[in-house]
Amino acid sequence: MHDIKTIRENPAAFDAALSRRGGDAMSSAILALDTARREKILAAETAQAEQNKASKSVGAAKASGDEAEFERLRALVAEKKAEVAKLNDEAKAEDARLTALLAEIPNLPYDDVPGGADEDDNVEVNRWGTPRDFAFAPKEHFEIAAVIPGMDFETATKISGSRFVILQGAVARVHRALAQFMLDVHTSENGLTETMTPVLVRDEAMYGTDKLPKFGEDSYQTTNGWWLVPTSEVPLTYSVAGDVLDEAALPIRLTAHTLCFRSEAGSAGRDTSGMLRQHQFEKVEMVSITHPDQSDAEQKRMLRCAEDLLERLEVPYRTVVLCTGDMGFGARRTFDIEAWLPGQNAYREISSVSTTGDFQARRMNARFKPASGGKPEFVHTLNGSGLAVGRCLIAVLENGQQEDGSITLPTALHPWLGGKTRITAEGELV
Repeated sequence: MHDIKTIRENPAAFDAALSRRGGDAMSSAILALDTARREKILAAETAQAEQNKASKSVGAAKASGDEAEFERLRALVAEKKAEVAKLNDEAKAEDARLTALLAEIPNLPYDDVPGGADEDDNVEVNRWGTPRDFAFAPKEHFEIAAVIPGMDFETATKISGSRFVILQGAVARVHRALAQFMLDVHTSENGLTETMTPVLVRDEAMYGTDKLPKFGEDSYQTTNGWWLVPTSEVPLTYSVAGDVLDEAALPIRLTAHTLCFRSEAGSAGRDTSGMLRQHQFEKVEMVSITHPDQSDAEQKRMLRCAEDLLERLEVPYRTVVLCTGDMGFGARRTFDIEAWLPGQNAYREISSVSTTGDFQARRMNARFKPASGGKPEFVHTLNGSGLAVGRCLIAVLENGQQEDGSITLPTALHPWLGGKTRITAEGELV
């Protein structure tokens, strides 16, 4: 949510920042609603003062025996009471219209975010590892002999439809090991607190984390109104909704491994083969609640946490900063990490690390009490994948594939596999 005071003070700057995201100038419409709302509030306050004044005079008129004045004042009190109620209702309606308009407007990019229209304008800021030089034509994950017994799309489609998969045997074991590896590194080395969250949340949680009202079609809602989480960013971030935290409690760093659900409404026809784009998937999420002065440093810290996991897993990657036209609705700055997938001969996104500034905090009224005193201030919220488990599985399988159809697994993962080091061409973990 945007700060209406900031828009009032510098509408031109607001419009200029919004235009960098390809949006139209909105300050005039916003300020017109704001003015109407404030005028109604002022008129209601004026009418209330007149009602109060008349009410005080009613008793005096009655006591003096001036029946005509008494009746006039009593009628005036009733008239002003009705006027106050009407103006308050109108002010609430204007406020609701203003809130609805602000809720549809994306966050403003930081000045250092590169301009651009789409992913082609993203800027590479880091690259790690050299893609392996295969002596054979590398296959996509679902084509590798070692994977075929453990990745069943046909049965999943029979059960649930397209964009689902059943993992079993060695592949399922590696998938589970990856999630445990990520959680253990985050909790034992990166200072994040492991959290088990619900995957069903209320409207307020989706709204507070900017997933509603604009992107409801991208998620699934139950018949009784709960939403299946698109990522545990939603419950982790919303856990501080309505709170006034002590400054000393910041930063709060959380991680969770959960199922995630997305309708993929805007991706029809994309990545239909394999398990790269699924309706149901697993992710280890990172969320930080920080002091505004520390949010930029925290974003860099979270980015390194995600990059380090890929380095340990020996997966080449590149990191890009998203341009203004490719950022998510709530982000002020986003870094994407793209893992090298030799089967596709391409880098594909495996993590996004975003800072929203106080955008989400305003929507959910999450604040902190400055240690130096003064009024509570809004916290900053950040989120990032650490990592998408299924996509990490794909990267590990494709980068470790051998010419005979077997897969060599990264050394860092061996302790989470009971010392097993590879998947045979027959699909056995050995």
